[in-house]
Amino acid sequence: MQHNSNKSLNLVLPMDNLLLTAKVLFLASFLLVFYTYIGYGLLLFCLVKIKSFLFQKERSNIIHINEKKLPEVTFLVAAYNEKDYIEQKIANSLAFNYPKEKITYFFVTDGSNDETPEKVRNFKLQNDVNLQLFHQPERRGKIAAVNRVMPEVKTPIVVFSDANTFVNPDAILNIVRHYQNPKVGAVAGEKRIHLEAEEGASSAGEGLYWKYESTLKKWDSDLHSVVGAAGELFSIRTALYEAPPKDSIVEDFYMTMRIAAKGYKVAYEPDAYAAETASASVAEELKRKIRIAAGGFQSIVRLLPLLNIFKYGILTFQYVSHRVLRWTLAPLGLILLLLSNSYLAYYNVGWFRLILLGQFLFYTLALGGYILEQRKLKVKAFFVPYYFCMMNYAIFRGFFRYLSGGQSVIWEKAKRA
Repeated sequence: MQHNSNKSLNLVLPMDNLLLTAKVLFLASFLLVFYTYIGYGLLLFCLVKIKSFLFQKERSNIIHINEKKLPEVTFLVAAYNEKDYIEQKIANSLAFNYPKEKITYFFVTDGSNDETPEKVRNFKLQNDVNLQLFHQPERRGKIAAVNRVMPEVKTPIVVFSDANTFVNPDAILNIVRHYQNPKVGAVAGEKRIHLEAEEGASSAGEGLYWKYESTLKKWDSDLHSVVGAAGELFSIRTALYEAPPKDSIVEDFYMTMRIAAKGYKVAYEPDAYAAETASASVAEELKRKIRIAAGGFQSIVRLLPLLNIFKYGILTFQYVSHRVLRWTLAPLGLILLLLSNSYLAYYNVGWFRLILLGQFLFYTLALGGYILEQRKLKVKAFFVPYYFCMMNYAIFRGFFRYLSGGQSVIWEKAKRA
Protein backbone atom coordinates (compact mmCIF):
# COMPACT_ATOMS: atom_id res chain seq x y z
CA MET A 1 0.00 0.00 0.00
CA GLN A 2 2.83 2.32 0.89
CA HIS A 3 4.48 1.46 -2.41
CA ASN A 4 1.43 2.65 -4.41
CA SER A 5 1.27 5.88 -2.41
CA ASN A 6 4.89 6.69 -3.23
CA LYS A 7 4.26 5.95 -6.89
CA SER A 8 1.34 8.40 -6.97
CA LEU A 9 3.45 11.02 -5.23
CA ASN A 10 6.19 10.61 -7.82
CA LEU A 11 3.65 11.24 -10.58
CA VAL A 12 2.29 14.37 -8.92
CA LEU A 13 5.59 16.05 -8.17
CA PRO A 14 6.77 16.34 -11.80
CA MET A 15 3.41 17.89 -12.73
CA ASP A 16 3.72 20.41 -9.91
CA ASN A 17 7.23 21.28 -11.09
CA LEU A 18 6.01 21.81 -14.66
CA LEU A 19 3.20 24.06 -13.49
CA LEU A 20 5.58 26.06 -11.33
CA THR A 21 8.02 26.38 -14.24
CA ALA A 22 5.20 27.52 -16.53
CA LYS A 23 4.08 30.13 -13.98
CA VAL A 24 7.60 31.49 -13.59
CA LEU A 25 8.05 31.56 -17.36
CA PHE A 26 4.72 33.30 -17.84
CA LEU A 27 5.46 35.93 -15.20
CA ALA A 28 8.98 36.59 -16.51
CA SER A 29 7.87 36.89 -20.15
CA PHE A 30 4.87 39.04 -19.20
CA LEU A 31 7.04 41.47 -17.22
CA LEU A 32 9.60 41.55 -20.04
CA VAL A 33 7.03 42.30 -22.75
CA PHE A 34 5.14 44.81 -20.61
CA TYR A 35 8.29 46.68 -19.58
CA THR A 36 9.71 46.80 -23.10
CA TYR A 37 6.63 48.16 -24.85
CA ILE A 38 4.77 50.04 -22.10
CA GLY A 39 6.54 49.94 -18.75
CA TYR A 40 9.69 51.74 -19.81
CA GLY A 41 7.61 54.61 -21.16
CA LEU A 42 5.70 54.88 -17.87
CA LEU A 43 8.89 54.67 -15.83
CA LEU A 44 10.60 57.23 -18.05
CA PHE A 45 7.68 59.63 -17.65
CA CYS A 46 7.87 59.31 -13.85
CA LEU A 47 11.65 59.76 -13.77
CA VAL A 48 11.40 62.91 -15.90
CA LYS A 49 8.73 64.32 -13.59
CA ILE A 50 10.85 63.55 -10.53
CA LYS A 51 13.91 65.15 -12.14
CA SER A 52 11.87 68.22 -13.05
CA PHE A 53 10.60 68.49 -9.47
CA LEU A 54 14.02 68.05 -7.87
CA PHE A 55 15.80 70.45 -10.20
CA GLN A 56 13.19 73.17 -10.61
CA LYS A 57 15.86 75.85 -10.49
CA GLU A 58 17.76 74.25 -13.35
CA ARG A 59 16.97 75.98 -16.62
CA SER A 60 18.02 75.07 -20.11
CA ASN A 61 20.71 77.32 -21.51
CA ILE A 62 19.06 77.15 -24.93
CA ILE A 63 17.98 80.64 -25.94
CA HIS A 64 17.25 82.41 -29.17
CA ILE A 65 20.54 83.34 -30.79
CA ASN A 66 21.29 86.64 -32.38
CA GLU A 67 21.43 86.07 -36.13
CA LYS A 68 24.99 87.41 -36.27
CA LYS A 69 26.09 84.69 -33.86
CA LEU A 70 24.49 81.79 -35.69
CA PRO A 71 27.05 79.10 -36.54
CA GLU A 72 27.80 77.98 -40.06
CA VAL A 73 26.28 74.61 -40.95
CA THR A 74 26.51 72.05 -43.72
CA PHE A 75 23.26 70.44 -44.82
CA LEU A 76 24.17 67.04 -46.23
CA VAL A 77 21.81 64.89 -48.33
CA ALA A 78 22.83 61.49 -49.65
CA ALA A 79 20.56 60.51 -52.55
CA TYR A 80 20.39 57.41 -54.68
CA ASN A 81 18.09 57.43 -57.75
CA GLU A 82 15.76 60.07 -56.33
CA LYS A 83 14.81 61.80 -59.58
CA ASP A 84 11.16 62.00 -58.49
CA TYR A 85 12.01 63.84 -55.27
CA ILE A 86 15.33 65.58 -55.66
CA GLU A 87 14.16 68.89 -57.11
CA GLN A 88 11.49 69.19 -54.41
CA LYS A 89 14.13 68.34 -51.81
CA ILE A 90 16.44 71.08 -53.06
CA ALA A 91 13.62 73.63 -53.11
CA ASN A 92 12.60 72.57 -49.60
CA SER A 93 16.20 72.87 -48.38
CA LEU A 94 16.63 76.35 -49.83
CA ALA A 95 13.57 77.55 -47.88
CA PHE A 96 15.19 77.34 -44.44
CA ASN A 97 14.79 80.37 -42.20
CA TYR A 98 18.53 80.65 -41.77
CA PRO A 99 21.10 83.05 -43.22
CA LYS A 100 21.91 81.77 -46.70
CA GLU A 101 25.56 82.71 -46.38
CA LYS A 102 25.87 80.42 -43.34
CA ILE A 103 24.58 77.25 -45.01
CA THR A 104 26.58 75.01 -47.30
CA TYR A 105 24.58 72.35 -49.14
CA PHE A 106 26.17 68.99 -49.98
CA PHE A 107 24.24 66.64 -52.26
CA VAL A 108 25.91 63.24 -52.69
CA THR A 109 24.53 61.05 -55.48
CA ASP A 110 27.01 58.16 -55.67
CA GLY A 111 25.83 55.33 -57.90
CA SER A 112 22.73 57.12 -59.16
CA ASN A 113 22.08 56.09 -62.75
CA ASP A 114 18.87 58.00 -63.30
CA GLU A 115 18.59 61.78 -63.70
CA THR A 116 19.31 62.63 -60.06
CA PRO A 117 22.84 64.07 -60.54
CA GLU A 118 21.77 66.07 -63.60
CA LYS A 119 18.77 67.52 -61.79
CA VAL A 120 20.98 68.64 -58.91
CA ARG A 121 23.58 70.07 -61.28
CA ASN A 122 21.02 71.96 -63.38
CA PHE A 123 18.88 73.30 -60.55
CA LYS A 124 18.60 77.08 -60.86
CA LEU A 125 20.19 78.67 -57.80
CA GLN A 126 20.41 82.21 -56.52
CA ASN A 127 23.88 83.72 -56.48
CA ASP A 128 24.26 83.55 -52.69
CA VAL A 129 23.52 79.80 -52.44
CA ASN A 130 26.48 77.49 -51.91
CA LEU A 131 25.34 74.09 -53.18
CA GLN A 132 27.86 71.43 -54.16
CA LEU A 133 27.21 68.18 -55.98
CA PHE A 134 29.34 65.12 -55.19
CA HIS A 135 28.89 62.26 -57.58
CA GLN A 136 30.75 59.15 -58.58
CA PRO A 137 29.41 56.31 -60.74
CA GLU A 138 30.27 53.54 -58.30
CA ARG A 139 27.59 52.64 -55.77
CA ARG A 140 29.00 51.53 -52.44
CA GLY A 141 26.16 52.46 -50.11
CA LYS A 142 25.06 55.51 -48.17
CA ILE A 143 27.64 55.41 -45.41
CA ALA A 144 30.49 55.07 -47.90
CA ALA A 145 29.17 58.16 -49.69
CA VAL A 146 28.93 60.10 -46.43
CA ASN A 147 32.40 59.01 -45.31
CA ARG A 148 33.76 60.15 -48.67
CA VAL A 149 32.51 63.73 -48.37
CA MET A 150 32.79 64.38 -44.62
CA PRO A 151 36.44 65.48 -44.94
CA GLU A 152 35.12 68.30 -47.18
CA VAL A 153 32.87 69.66 -44.41
CA LYS A 154 34.42 72.85 -43.03
CA THR A 155 31.57 74.02 -40.77
CA PRO A 156 31.35 73.19 -37.04
CA ILE A 157 27.93 71.60 -37.43
CA VAL A 158 26.60 69.19 -40.04
CA VAL A 159 22.93 68.31 -40.52
CA PHE A 160 21.99 65.05 -42.26
CA SER A 161 18.70 64.47 -44.05
CA ASP A 162 17.19 61.89 -46.39
CA ALA A 163 16.33 62.86 -49.94
CA ASN A 164 12.68 61.81 -49.82
CA THR A 165 11.76 63.80 -46.71
CA PHE A 166 10.64 67.38 -46.35
CA VAL A 167 12.00 69.48 -43.50
CA ASN A 168 10.25 72.38 -41.78
CA PRO A 169 11.67 75.87 -42.44
CA ASP A 170 12.82 76.51 -38.84
CA ALA A 171 14.53 73.13 -38.45
CA ILE A 172 18.15 74.27 -38.63
CA LEU A 173 17.53 77.27 -36.40
CA ASN A 174 15.91 75.05 -33.79
CA ILE A 175 18.70 72.47 -34.04
CA VAL A 176 21.68 74.81 -33.65
CA ARG A 177 20.27 76.40 -30.48
CA HIS A 178 21.12 73.19 -28.63
CA TYR A 179 24.81 73.54 -29.42
CA GLN A 180 25.08 76.49 -27.05
CA ASN A 181 25.34 73.73 -24.47
CA PRO A 182 28.90 72.35 -24.83
CA LYS A 183 27.71 68.98 -23.48
CA VAL A 184 25.48 68.46 -26.53
CA GLY A 185 27.27 66.49 -29.24
CA ALA A 186 24.32 65.67 -31.50
CA VAL A 187 20.69 66.66 -32.03
CA ALA A 188 17.96 64.31 -33.20
CA GLY A 189 15.10 65.76 -35.17
CA GLU A 190 11.61 64.31 -35.24
CA LYS A 191 10.36 61.93 -37.89
CA ARG A 192 6.75 62.43 -38.93
CA ILE A 193 4.64 60.25 -41.15
CA HIS A 194 2.33 62.12 -43.50
CA LEU A 195 -1.04 60.40 -43.26
CA GLU A 196 -3.70 60.61 -45.90
CA ALA A 197 -7.39 60.67 -45.03
CA GLU A 198 -7.69 57.08 -46.24
CA GLU A 199 -4.90 55.27 -44.40
CA GLY A 200 -3.74 51.76 -45.07
CA ALA A 201 -2.29 49.30 -42.60
CA SER A 202 1.22 50.63 -43.05
CA SER A 203 0.17 54.27 -42.64
CA ALA A 204 -1.91 53.68 -39.52
CA GLY A 205 0.65 51.45 -37.84
CA GLU A 206 3.75 53.37 -38.91
CA GLY A 207 2.22 56.72 -37.93
CA LEU A 208 1.22 55.54 -34.46
CA TYR A 209 4.60 53.87 -33.93
CA TRP A 210 6.52 57.06 -34.71
CA LYS A 211 4.26 59.19 -32.50
CA TYR A 212 5.03 56.89 -29.57
CA GLU A 213 8.71 56.71 -30.51
CA SER A 214 8.91 60.51 -30.66
CA THR A 215 7.40 60.78 -27.19
CA LEU A 216 9.96 58.33 -25.81
CA LYS A 217 12.77 60.28 -27.47
CA LYS A 218 11.60 63.51 -25.86
CA TRP A 219 11.52 61.89 -22.43
CA ASP A 220 14.87 60.18 -23.03
CA SER A 221 16.36 63.57 -23.86
CA ASP A 222 14.76 65.21 -20.81
CA LEU A 223 16.18 62.50 -18.56
CA HIS A 224 19.66 62.22 -20.06
CA SER A 225 20.14 61.51 -23.80
CA VAL A 226 18.32 60.30 -26.86
CA VAL A 227 19.25 56.68 -27.60
CA GLY A 228 20.16 56.95 -31.29
CA ALA A 229 18.85 59.31 -33.97
CA ALA A 230 16.83 58.52 -37.08
CA GLY A 231 18.52 59.26 -40.40
CA GLU A 232 15.64 61.33 -41.75
CA LEU A 233 16.97 64.36 -39.83
CA PHE A 234 19.77 64.64 -37.29
CA SER A 235 22.83 66.76 -36.63
CA ILE A 236 26.26 66.35 -35.05
CA ARG A 237 29.26 68.45 -34.16
CA THR A 238 31.58 67.91 -37.13
CA ALA A 239 34.59 67.47 -34.85
CA LEU A 240 32.91 64.45 -33.23
CA TYR A 241 32.34 62.60 -36.48
CA GLU A 242 33.71 59.09 -36.32
CA ALA A 243 33.40 57.25 -39.63
CA PRO A 244 31.23 54.17 -39.07
CA PRO A 245 32.53 50.86 -40.49
CA LYS A 246 31.83 50.63 -44.23
CA ASP A 247 29.41 47.74 -43.76
CA SER A 248 27.27 49.57 -41.18
CA ILE A 249 23.55 49.00 -41.77
CA VAL A 250 22.03 51.60 -39.43
CA GLU A 251 24.82 54.14 -39.52
CA ASP A 252 22.71 56.98 -38.08
CA PHE A 253 22.05 55.00 -34.89
CA TYR A 254 25.65 53.83 -34.58
CA MET A 255 27.06 57.30 -35.26
CA THR A 256 25.00 59.05 -32.58
CA MET A 257 25.47 56.28 -30.01
CA ARG A 258 29.24 56.55 -30.41
CA ILE A 259 28.92 60.28 -29.63
CA ALA A 260 26.80 59.48 -26.56
CA ALA A 261 29.40 56.91 -25.45
CA LYS A 262 32.00 59.68 -25.44
CA GLY A 263 30.01 61.47 -22.75
CA TYR A 264 28.06 63.90 -24.91
CA LYS A 265 24.31 64.32 -24.86
CA VAL A 266 22.18 63.56 -27.91
CA ALA A 267 19.43 66.17 -27.59
CA TYR A 268 15.95 65.96 -29.09
CA GLU A 269 14.30 68.77 -31.02
CA PRO A 270 10.63 68.12 -31.92
CA ASP A 271 10.40 71.45 -33.75
CA ALA A 272 12.94 70.24 -36.29
CA TYR A 273 11.09 67.57 -38.19
CA ALA A 274 11.27 65.62 -41.41
CA ALA A 275 8.00 64.46 -42.93
CA GLU A 276 7.59 61.59 -45.35
CA THR A 277 4.78 59.42 -46.58
CA ALA A 278 4.32 55.95 -45.12
CA SER A 279 5.57 52.86 -46.90
CA ALA A 280 3.45 51.93 -49.88
CA SER A 281 2.38 48.68 -48.21
CA VAL A 282 3.12 46.55 -45.18
CA ALA A 283 5.26 44.34 -47.43
CA GLU A 284 7.43 47.37 -48.26
CA GLU A 285 7.60 48.37 -44.60
CA LEU A 286 8.56 44.79 -43.69
CA LYS A 287 11.62 45.04 -45.97
CA ARG A 288 12.69 48.17 -44.12
CA LYS A 289 12.07 46.68 -40.68
CA ILE A 290 14.06 43.53 -41.46
CA ARG A 291 17.00 45.66 -42.57
CA ILE A 292 16.78 47.80 -39.42
CA ALA A 293 16.57 44.68 -37.24
CA ALA A 294 19.67 43.20 -38.89
CA GLY A 295 21.39 46.53 -38.32
CA GLY A 296 20.20 46.54 -34.72
CA PHE A 297 21.91 43.22 -33.99
CA GLN A 298 25.03 44.45 -35.77
CA SER A 299 25.04 47.61 -33.65
CA ILE A 300 24.50 45.72 -30.39
CA VAL A 301 27.59 43.64 -31.11
CA ARG A 302 29.67 46.68 -32.07
CA LEU A 303 28.42 48.73 -29.12
CA LEU A 304 28.91 45.92 -26.62
CA PRO A 305 30.84 48.16 -24.15
CA LEU A 306 27.68 50.26 -23.73
CA LEU A 307 26.14 47.38 -21.77
CA ASN A 308 28.53 48.19 -18.92
CA ILE A 309 26.25 50.10 -16.56
CA PHE A 310 29.11 50.71 -14.12
CA LYS A 311 30.87 52.80 -16.78
CA TYR A 312 27.99 54.40 -18.65
CA GLY A 313 25.34 54.51 -15.93
CA ILE A 314 22.03 55.98 -17.01
CA LEU A 315 22.95 55.77 -20.71
CA THR A 316 23.20 51.97 -20.38
CA PHE A 317 19.82 51.89 -18.62
CA GLN A 318 18.22 53.87 -21.46
CA TYR A 319 20.01 51.92 -24.19
CA VAL A 320 19.01 48.51 -22.83
CA SER A 321 15.44 49.54 -22.02
CA HIS A 322 14.68 51.41 -25.22
CA ARG A 323 16.69 49.48 -27.82
CA VAL A 324 18.37 46.26 -26.75
CA LEU A 325 15.27 44.61 -25.27
CA ARG A 326 13.18 45.50 -28.33
CA TRP A 327 15.75 44.01 -30.67
CA THR A 328 16.50 40.87 -28.66
CA LEU A 329 14.47 39.44 -25.78
CA ALA A 330 11.04 41.06 -26.15
CA PRO A 331 10.03 39.27 -29.41
CA LEU A 332 11.09 35.96 -27.86
CA GLY A 333 9.11 36.92 -24.76
CA LEU A 334 5.94 37.21 -26.83
CA ILE A 335 6.30 33.58 -27.95
CA LEU A 336 7.10 32.31 -24.46
CA LEU A 337 4.17 34.28 -23.06
CA LEU A 338 1.74 32.58 -25.44
CA LEU A 339 3.19 29.08 -24.90
CA SER A 340 3.30 29.26 -21.10
CA ASN A 341 -0.16 30.84 -20.99
CA SER A 342 -1.53 28.04 -23.20
CA TYR A 343 -0.04 25.38 -20.93
CA LEU A 344 -1.47 26.96 -17.77
CA ALA A 345 -4.87 27.51 -19.38
CA TYR A 346 -4.99 23.84 -20.43
CA TYR A 347 -4.70 22.82 -16.79
CA ASN A 348 -7.24 25.51 -15.80
CA VAL A 349 -4.84 27.33 -13.49
CA GLY A 350 -6.34 30.51 -12.03
CA TRP A 351 -7.26 33.24 -14.51
CA PHE A 352 -5.01 31.99 -17.27
CA ARG A 353 -7.84 30.96 -19.59
CA LEU A 354 -9.16 34.52 -19.54
CA ILE A 355 -5.69 35.92 -20.19
CA LEU A 356 -5.19 33.46 -23.04
CA LEU A 357 -8.50 34.56 -24.52
CA GLY A 358 -7.19 38.13 -24.54
CA GLN A 359 -4.02 37.01 -26.34
CA PHE A 360 -6.03 35.08 -28.91
CA LEU A 361 -8.24 38.12 -29.49
CA PHE A 362 -5.17 40.31 -30.09
CA TYR A 363 -3.64 37.90 -32.59
CA THR A 364 -7.00 37.38 -34.26
CA LEU A 365 -7.22 41.14 -34.79
CA ALA A 366 -3.69 41.03 -36.24
CA LEU A 367 -4.72 38.24 -38.62
CA GLY A 368 -7.78 40.26 -39.57
CA GLY A 369 -5.52 43.23 -40.29
CA TYR A 370 -3.43 41.06 -42.59
CA ILE A 371 -6.49 39.77 -44.46
CA LEU A 372 -8.00 43.23 -44.80
CA GLU A 373 -4.70 44.69 -45.98
CA GLN A 374 -4.54 42.06 -48.72
CA ARG A 375 -8.00 43.15 -49.84
CA LYS A 376 -7.12 46.88 -49.63
CA LEU A 377 -9.71 47.45 -46.90
CA LYS A 378 -8.98 49.99 -44.18
CA VAL A 379 -10.13 49.29 -40.60
CA LYS A 380 -7.72 50.88 -38.14
CA ALA A 381 -8.67 48.66 -35.18
CA PHE A 382 -7.07 45.71 -36.98
CA PHE A 383 -4.02 47.52 -38.31
CA VAL A 384 -2.23 48.34 -35.06
CA PRO A 385 -2.07 44.68 -33.84
CA TYR A 386 -1.03 43.68 -37.36
CA TYR A 387 1.76 46.26 -37.49
CA PHE A 388 2.97 45.26 -34.02
CA CYS A 389 3.18 41.60 -35.03
CA MET A 390 4.87 42.51 -38.30
CA MET A 391 7.57 44.49 -36.44
CA ASN A 392 8.35 41.58 -34.14
CA TYR A 393 8.34 39.09 -37.01
CA ALA A 394 10.82 41.38 -38.78
CA ILE A 395 13.17 41.14 -35.80
CA PHE A 396 13.37 37.35 -36.12
CA ARG A 397 14.00 37.71 -39.86
CA GLY A 398 16.60 40.40 -39.20
CA PHE A 399 18.37 38.23 -36.64
CA PHE A 400 18.84 35.35 -39.07
CA ARG A 401 19.81 37.75 -41.84
CA TYR A 402 22.48 39.24 -39.59
CA LEU A 403 23.81 35.78 -38.67
CA SER A 404 23.98 34.78 -42.33
CA GLY A 405 25.58 38.07 -43.36
CA GLY A 406 22.82 38.45 -45.94
CA GLN A 407 22.01 42.12 -45.29
CA SER A 408 24.08 44.21 -47.68
CA VAL A 409 24.89 47.81 -46.88
CA ILE A 410 23.53 48.47 -50.38
CA TRP A 411 19.83 47.86 -50.46
CA GLU A 412 16.72 48.78 -52.42
CA LYS A 413 14.70 51.34 -50.48
CA ALA A 414 11.12 50.66 -49.52
CA LYS A 415 8.58 52.21 -51.86
CA ARG A 416 6.66 55.06 -50.29
CA ALA A 417 2.93 55.69 -50.57
